[in-house]
Amino acid sequence: MTPLHRGGVIGVLGGGQLGRMLGHAAEQLGYRVHVLSPRPGPATQVTPDHTLADYEDEAALARFADAVDVVTSEFENVPASAAAFLAARVPVRPGPRALATCQDRIAEKTFLREAGIPTAPWGEAHGPADVARLAETLGRPCVLKTARFGYDGKGQAMVKAGTDPADAWATIAGHAPDAAGVVEGWVDFSWEASVVVARGLDGHTVCYPLVENRHRDHILHETLAPAPRATPDVAARAQALAERVAQALDIVGLIAVELFVGADGDLRVNELAARPHNSGHWSMNGARVSQFEQCIRAITGNPLGDARAIAPTRMVNLLGDEVLDRDRWLRDPDAHLHDYGKDEVRPGRKMGHVNIVQRG
Repeated sequence: MTPLHRGGVIGVLGGGQLGRMLGHAAEQLGYRVHVLSPRPGPATQVTPDHTLADYEDEAALARFADAVDVVTSEFENVPASAAAFLAARVPVRPGPRALATCQDRIAEKTFLREAGIPTAPWGEAHGPADVARLAETLGRPCVLKTARFGYDGKGQAMVKAGTDPADAWATIAGHAPDAAGVVEGWVDFSWEASVVVARGLDGHTVCYPLVENRHRDHILHETLAPAPRATPDVAARAQALAERVAQALDIVGLIAVELFVGADGDLRVNELAARPHNSGHWSMNGARVSQFEQCIRAITGNPLGDARAIAPTRMVNLLGDEVLDRDRWLRDPDAHLHDYGKDEVRPGRKMGHVNIVQRG
């Protein structure tokens, strides 16, 4: 296994903040980054090499493939057809199968079930009749989620006692004739968690510590690393589950595994993301090697780094105008501000994050 040569070009699908931070990590290791995105964004601000084109523009995809040595993705909603088109011309890591699995909840949950990975009980829905049937089977309350393009609580509807399944369906699907979703049984969990795992070209895996995630209005608000409520047994089992997922999907790069943790330590996988993840941002200042450097190491065939925490770290997302309160964080000697450079400040929009590293 020969690592990508110094000065090689890493193609990144997507122009958001994850691409921006991947760009910084690649530059640190002596690589260049070329971003493909429909429009300018945080990632295109940090590299002169970018292609502004739709992901389904095959002529642009071909030019992009010719300009790069390896391709990765900074978000999961790149059309799987685009990843497959590129994979016929240049290595795509993680590959098209992983991307297609993680961008569709039906495919994702089917994969987890076939891999023997525990999840909430669930069923596939293609209309109000399916929602009604599954609500009877799974019980109320349950949660209806769109199969595709849902994030940060968007594309979801609670189905409670008295909820009309047609109203719930309209919330996630409108009147689209080909809409699809999943209905999940309610999980009585104590806290939410995630594990980011890296897997190299040789199949070697490295796990970051299990972290605790706390949400506000369905958006990740803060991550505590390592998870303060995790017993050694829970942490070890969560990491083992994450490694099983990475192996089963043949990941080269990163995958984040989000979990529900029960009061008895029971673990159920909620969602997957085959890319760097918001809950891994703490690693930029709290781990020996950040998730972004780890991703670059993995996809370029370099040795994986040490993912252990150097100190307990709290990551706080800066949403909307919270990013404007810069002085608060810049005056804190334990805080590390990461501003994504987004021009438009909107309520609920992820504008940056802060890592607060506990000093020994």
